[in-house]
Amino acid sequence: MARYDNICEYDIDLDGKGIRVGIVMSRFNIDICEGLLSACTAELIKLGVAESAICIATVPGALEIPLVLKKMAATGKYDALIALGAVVRGDTYHFEVVSNEMASGIMRATLDTGLPIANGVLTTDTEDQALHRMSEKGSDTAKVVVELVNLFKAL
Repeated sequence: MARYDNICEYDIDLDGKGIRVGIVMSRFNIDICEGLLSACTAELIKLGVAESAICIATVPGALEIPLVLKKMAATGKYDALIALGAVVRGDTYHFEVVSNEMASGIMRATLDTGLPIANGVLTTDTEDQALHRMSEKGSDTAKVVVELVNLFKAL
């Protein structure tokens, strides 16, 4: 739906047909991560991404996600990538270190590779907060990558 008559405007396109997606999922806080993954893959399929076009790699924790994203991007097999995980605040400074370095690494992987990468790693104060957000966040990451792949094609 164009808002302007004489200005180029790209429409949102959520057609996932033909799109290849790699997912990197942390196994730490596995119940939350599996919830993220379930919502993400269900939404990808709903948007038209073929099951055979989805590849999942798991890693021990959130800090390992960025390196695997970069490795997957370098293969040229994927149109977009998704990072899934959960970092839940504990009683130590470790939460901040993991959250900040993981997010920075994912952004660096995105900018270094030029590949759309959706950050679906939850950083929450409690496990209940993460469990409450996992379905929506997992689904959102699927929409983000499909929209960005189609926007990149249109650009």
